[in-house]
Amino acid sequence: MMARHARVGRLNWIGLRAARYDPVDVVQSAGVTGAGLLGDHGRAGKRAVTLMQAEHLPVIAAFSDRSEILPEVLRRNLIVSGLNLLALRKGLLRVGDVILEIEGPCPPCSRMEKALGPGGYNAMRGHGGWYASVALPGVVRVGDAVEPASP
Repeated sequence: MMARHARVGRLNWIGLRAARYDPVDVVQSAGVTGAGLLGDHGRAGKRAVTLMQAEHLPVIAAFSDRSEILPEVLRRNLIVSGLNLLALRKGLLRVGDVILEIEGPCPPCSRMEKALGPGGYNAMRGHGGWYASVALPGVVRVGDAVEPASP
């Protein structure tokens, strides 16, 4: 039961930041190495890639009293839909030909108050996404299938 999912998910969006406070560059594909997405400021290890569910964007918008939240405002690398990432915690996730290991929840930072306005930090709590390490490098593309991977 814990290993079953209703369907395969999809990669909806990819965002890169060359440096920590740089604007997000939205791309259609990205190479992935042990240090994260090429062109992103990520680092090797448990936080090489950040992921978030598209289904959470309307929830965050509602909690922050906005009509819409664009992914680049939240500064994550990958936005996926159709698959509950929480169900894959400490598991492997295949995105296209890349395999990521979901390491833990990605909590919001204080910058969300500036990005979303007052209450932005609390709007993100429980919806901030996940951080992951890279188990198998490759390339990710918008539209790629997102599904559990075998060890």
